Amino acid sequence: MIKIFLVEDEYVVREGIKNNIDWEKHGYCFCGEASDGERALPLIQKMNPDIVITDIRMPFMDGLALSKIIKKQMPATEIVILSGYAEFEYAKEGIKIGVAEYITKPVSGDELLRVIDGIALRIEQKRKEREIMEKYENEMEENLLADKKNFFMDLVTGNRSVPELHDLAAKLNMDLSALWYNIVLVWFRSVHHAPDEYSNSQVEMERRLAKLEHDDNIVLFDRNLEGYAILLKADSEQELLINQKNYLAKIENVMKEYPNIRYFGGIGECVNRLSELPASFEKASHAFAHRYLVKDNLFMDSIQIQQHIYYEKEDFNIRKVDVKQIERSRVWDFLKQGIRGEARYFVEEFFNGLDRATAESNLFRQYIIMDMFFGVTEFVDSLQLPSDVEVPLDVSLPDLQTMESTITYLSGIIETALSLRDRAASNRYGDVVKEVKKYIEENYADEELSLNLLANYVNFSPNHLSMIFSQETGMTFIRYLTDYRMNKAKELLRCTSLRSSAIGMEVGYHDPHYFSFLFKKTQGMTPTQFRGNRTIEGED
Repeated sequence: MIKIFLVEDEYVVREGIKNNIDWEKHGYCFCGEASDGERALPLIQKMNPDIVITDIRMPFMDGLALSKIIKKQMPATEIVILSGYAEFEYAKEGIKIGVAEYITKPVSGDELLRVIDGIALRIEQKRKEREIMEKYENEMEENLLADKKNFFMDLVTGNRSVPELHDLAAKLNMDLSALWYNIVLVWFRSVHHAPDEYSNSQVEMERRLAKLEHDDNIVLFDRNLEGYAILLKADSEQELLINQKNYLAKIENVMKEYPNIRYFGGIGECVNRLSELPASFEKASHAFAHRYLVKDNLFMDSIQIQQHIYYEKEDFNIRKVDVKQIERSRVWDFLKQGIRGEARYFVEEFFNGLDRATAESNLFRQYIIMDMFFGVTEFVDSLQLPSDVEVPLDVSLPDLQTMESTITYLSGIIETALSLRDRAASNRYGDVVKEVKKYIEENYADEELSLNLLANYVNFSPNHLSMIFSQETGMTFIRYLTDYRMNKAKELLRCTSLRSSAIGMEVGYHDPHYFSFLFKKTQGMTPTQFRGNRTIEGED
């Protein structure tokens, strides 16, 4: 219901406007009144009315002064000015402020009501437009996340020029302007769930962390099962390091409330050019690879890794530990949870964690190569690949005289295993995607159909389902669903005489305004225009 607030210093006039119109009968709520602008302002701020009717000449604070404050603080509130003065200057000033109507006294109830009705109609139209846009943005949020993920890869691969990056950022409503940057990669896992499953506490925790992003100097990128990437920016290196410390401390404080979720972060190095972000990402990735080599919850700094600050905490010494047992399990964990492209980081940081004499031993490196090879072979066997799938593992030993050849060899066989793992998963995921598509075909008319609903249906987390659906189909779930519904709508527009609103209902959009908005947004024309063009399309 539209809320009306009245400001009028003349008691008789104020009572007449309030009581001579049956506001509720005409669909309005008369929510308050005041005798001058100074008394009215706090009441208006509290009640947030849709329309303020105010006299122009009042003691303490006049109507124009009040209107200026209202339009600045509550731009959606419409203002009607009443005055016994018909001077043009008042009208001009009201137009500058953004007053909706300027009426001279005396005014009848019917005339005032006619003006209010016209303003109320505009308010309802604006509300509807906002609701439609908000609904569209909420539905397309999955597309936005995918676009942001792709943009992050553009940032850290160096494939785009700096002007191109700024253009892409502007399209995502993102400000990249700064003098210093750094990247932090963060990963969360429930200790009681499989890597591709999300517990309720993990979902809740990640929502809370997303709220910490609301800072002009922080941009959060969702990398699906790979965790999150945090882009930090500032105008000086010192400011950047302070912001980074404070932000990571906030994350650690949140994580204290979730003891069943393990977290790990890899911190890159500060750079003072946008074009140098790939170097920061490289350092962060090296640090991030340690999540398979340590059990602690911590943020690991790439600079401190280079200074060997963390390694003494690992208690990794060949004279003290059973290397075979520990390393086979770590490699196995990486093979199950690691990301393609990370193998080299993992292997390099594995060797960096050893004391120099051990790492430089040819005999020890040969042992590690053989142990990892057998671990990789055992893992590939566990995938139960079809018999006709070739397993291209390199069985030849590398040149043991150089560490580089050892790292290259081990990275290669691990990447091969990850590729086979993802191929086996893709085969399984293909069946899931087929099931999702079938469900869409049978239920696309259901307005409640959503990614969350389908994720629950196939027993996946929404993030995981979004990722595999995009991989298998080349588009996000919401884009696929929207395209499917639009194609059905076009069939009905071509082949039936149903009204546009009825067609919207048939394809899952119960709000006819939203259906028309979305159809025009995706097809470049309204449903009526599309129907009018069907003859021409048929001739083409």
